Amino acid sequence: MKEKKRKPTHPGKILDEHYIKPLNLNLQKLADHLGIARNTLFKIRAGKADITPSLALALSEAFDTTPQFWMNLQQKHDLWLEENNKAHAHVKPILKNGRLLPISHIAGLIRTVAA
Repeated sequence: MKEKKRKPTHPGKILDEHYIKPLNLNLQKLADHLGIARNTLFKIRAGKADITPSLALALSEAFDTTPQFWMNLQQKHDLWLEENNKAHAHVKPILKNGRLLPISHIAGLIRTVAA
């Protein structure tokens, strides 16, 4: 695992800084337009709620982007949090450089086929 130095920006901050503020959008009307509660929009802007696939689709339609743009921002943020979570239980590898690791390391993982 390669530790990334900077935490990726939450997509809610991108939404706020690149779309809501520059376009001087009314938050209640934007929430209504997107089909979400105003409280949900506030939580997303604050980084306290995530961009869901349905919201990514709505945002892409509203702001002429792609759903992948919003989902990638969310995924990068979520993955960074998990990779940098000290409580994350690391899993021992099964393959290394395309090769199966020694059997003792992965005993019980490989099924035997009866002839």
